[in-house]
Amino acid sequence: MTHPTERPTTTTRRTVLRGTAATAALATAGLAATGSAHATDVPPKTGGSDGPRIGILLYDGYSLLDPTGPAEVLSRVPGASVTMIAERRGPVRTDTGDVAVLAERALDEAGRLDVLLVPGAGNRGTIAAMRNRTLLDWIRETNRRTRYTTSVCTGSLILAAAGLLDGRRATTYWASAPYMEKTFDITYVPERYVKSGKFITSAGVSAGLDMALYLAAKLTDDDTAKAIQLAVEYDPRPPFDAGNAQEASEELKARALKILEDSQV
Repeated sequence: MTHPTERPTTTTRRTVLRGTAATAALATAGLAATGSAHATDVPPKTGGSDGPRIGILLYDGYSLLDPTGPAEVLSRVPGASVTMIAERRGPVRTDTGDVAVLAERALDEAGRLDVLLVPGAGNRGTIAAMRNRTLLDWIRETNRRTRYTTSVCTGSLILAAAGLLDGRRATTYWASAPYMEKTFDITYVPERYVKSGKFITSAGVSAGLDMALYLAAKLTDDDTAKAIQLAVEYDPRPPFDAGNAQEASEELKARALKILEDSQV
């Protein structure tokens, strides 16, 4: 990821478990007994009739954890359905080019969503999405009926390009903060996630997990969100205390951005 300097030619990028432990053990044994089954043998979950419909937008060059981390959390919300959506059905490749995630619905098939999540991307993906009138129009139209419209990382820049964050507080990837404030009528807040009205934005990549747990609590209650956090065993204890840009040296920031840039296609 590189640091943006002008608009938009240099923008930047970048479960409640059911049952008991015994049930989980039985489920694991069942998997072993039917190991020859294909993933396509299992239909996608449609959620309960009253559960929240959550749509996650995919576009070329997004960062892998931005949609998939929140999807892991939000798909555990009781009754919820989580669907990956893109301009066209099919695999959509990440910023590194190494992985693709399947979009099961095209934009015109998405229908009404209770929650929209827009992930962030590398330079190429963010710039292209901010210039994509089809995506921006769809985001604006979908936002009219959502309960919550959310973003991870530079996904907030895409929401801003759609005109949805004017006059609001928001967060984004740390290297994108100066660009956000310079280019849009937005007050940048250096927090893991920020709520402003129905909009919830999160900082870079891994912060989407924190935002998703907060959103899970808003969709249900704190106890359910806590149970989901335990279900996915989200208890981060990284080997290094280097993830806070507010405390990082300029040298470390430069190296981080270089690593991101070199890993993207």
